[in-house]
Amino acid sequence: MDRRSLLGLVLALPFAAPAFGAAGTYAVRFTPDEWKRRLGADAYAVLREEATERPFTSPLNKEKRAGLFVCRGCALPLFSSAHKFDSGTGWPSFWQPLNKAAIGSTVDRSYFMVRTEVHCSRCGGHQGHVFDDGPQPTGLRYCINGLSLSFVPGKTA
Repeated sequence: MDRRSLLGLVLALPFAAPAFGAAGTYAVRFTPDEWKRRLGADAYAVLREEATERPFTSPLNKEKRAGLFVCRGCALPLFSSAHKFDSGTGWPSFWQPLNKAAIGSTVDRSYFMVRTEVHCSRCGGHQGHVFDDGPQPTGLRYCINGLSLSFVPGKTA
């Protein structure tokens, strides 16, 4: 490798997509082919490849019933409808997770930005990002891809 190539690689590293959880670090694990069969192409792209769904396309944006929002990959309860709010961003938004142990986070340096990515702590599925521009009492906005969630009506926790 010549000096110019090495320099280009070093300069690009801070902007590379974050590495996904190391193999074997999550309680729920499947091969990529098994995940694709279980999730379908669109949910696979979001949960396993860290894609972002188009804003205002998820039916969960308008979900107003009492219930729990669970990880679509492994059904771990992540968010309560009691903590959901309309952020106007086009993605389901919550001001706190159901419990802090359900959500993991990593630094996301993609697209020339630094953000905090959130993922399911049981399967590592990419959920979205958390920002510090949400409502009180936390001041946080968990901006979550609807494709990464399933809604279970009823109990809110």
